[in-house]
Amino acid sequence: MRNPNGYGSVYKLSGNRRNPWAVRITTGWDFDAEKGKSNPIYKFIGYYRTQKEAIMALAHYNESPYDISAKTLTFEEIYDKWSNIHFEKISNSNITGYKAAYRICEPIKDMIFSEIRLDQLQNLVDKSGKNTPTLKKIKIMLGLMYDYAVIHDIVPVEKREKVRYLDISKPGNPNSYTRTKFSSAQINKVWSAKDDDIYYSVVLMMLYSGVRIGELLEVKKSDVHLDEQWFFIAKSKTMAGIREVPIADKVLPFFEYWMGRDGEYLISTPEGDSMTYDRFYRTHWKALMSYLDIKHTPHCTRYTTISSLTQAGVDDRIIKQIVGHSGKDVTEIVYTKIDMDVKLEAINRI
Repeated sequence: MRNPNGYGSVYKLSGNRRNPWAVRITTGWDFDAEKGKSNPIYKFIGYYRTQKEAIMALAHYNESPYDISAKTLTFEEIYDKWSNIHFEKISNSNITGYKAAYRICEPIKDMIFSEIRLDQLQNLVDKSGKNTPTLKKIKIMLGLMYDYAVIHDIVPVEKREKVRYLDISKPGNPNSYTRTKFSSAQINKVWSAKDDDIYYSVVLMMLYSGVRIGELLEVKKSDVHLDEQWFFIAKSKTMAGIREVPIADKVLPFFEYWMGRDGEYLISTPEGDSMTYDRFYRTHWKALMSYLDIKHTPHCTRYTTISSLTQAGVDDRIIKQIVGHSGKDVTEIVYTKIDMDVKLEAINRI
C-alpha cells in the first residue's frame, strides 16, 4: 500500500548494514531547466534496524513533524544553544565552571549529539584526568544539555537517562578527591601572614564562615550588614545555599576593610573590579598557599568550618543553616529558622 503524497517513504539500503532501513521525506523540489523537470529534495529522518521500526518512526514524524535539521546538531552546537539560555540565569562563577567542563568535552564536540553513546561519555570521563568536583560539574552540564535536547525534540526522553549512569567515581581513578581540613597550625600560619597580603584575609573570612569561594565572590556590598554582623548569600549552587551568614568577631575587621574599598562587590581585584573564581584561584590562592607551604583547595576552608563547628558542639541544624547544607527532614528545612544571634554565637565558638 502506497503512502499518501508528502508522507515520506521507507526503503532498504544495499549492503550489510547495522541499520539498513532508511526513512526520508520530501522537503522541496529542484527544477532542472536543462531537462525541463523537477526533482525531489530529500531529507532523512533516520536509519533503523527493522522495517517495522522505520515505519513507526515515519508515522511518529507525520503525527508531530519536527525540525529534522535539529537531529544533526553537534555537541558543540547544542552547548552553544543551551548555554546562551542557561548562562543568563546563573552566577559568573558557575559560568566559569561550565566553560571549564565544556573544554574537557573537546574530543566529542564535533559528534552528532543525538548519536553520542554512554560508553563514549564514560570514556571521556575516564580519560579526562580531572578530579571529582570537576567531573561532577561535567555530569551536571551533560544532564542540563540533555534536558535542553529533550525539550526541543532533538533526542527522545529516554536518552536523558543515560547521564544518570555516568560513573564519575571509578575505583582507582586518579580523580579521586579527598577533602582535608586546615590544621590548627596551618590556620595560625594564615593568621601570621595576614599583613603580608590582603588576600589572606579572604582565606580567613572563608575559614570562619563556611562560605564557598564562588558564593563569597558574588556577595555585593549591599548584602553586607556590618552593624548586625551578617551577610546575605543571594546566589548559590543550591536552594539551601541562599542564606544569611553570621560574621564572626575574629574576621569582622576584614569585612570592614573590604567594605571600605571601591567597587560594587565585597571582594574585588586590586583595580576594584569584581573577582572571578579563576582569577582568585590562579592569581591569589595558589600563591598564598605556596608561600605558606599549605596544600589545600578553597573548598577545604568550608570543610574546616563544618568540622570546627562540630567539634565545638554546635547543633547540626545550626551548622546546616550557617553553611547552607539542606536538612534531610522536610520539617527542619521549611519550619526551622535559626535566629541570627544564635548563629553568631555559634560561629564565635571557633
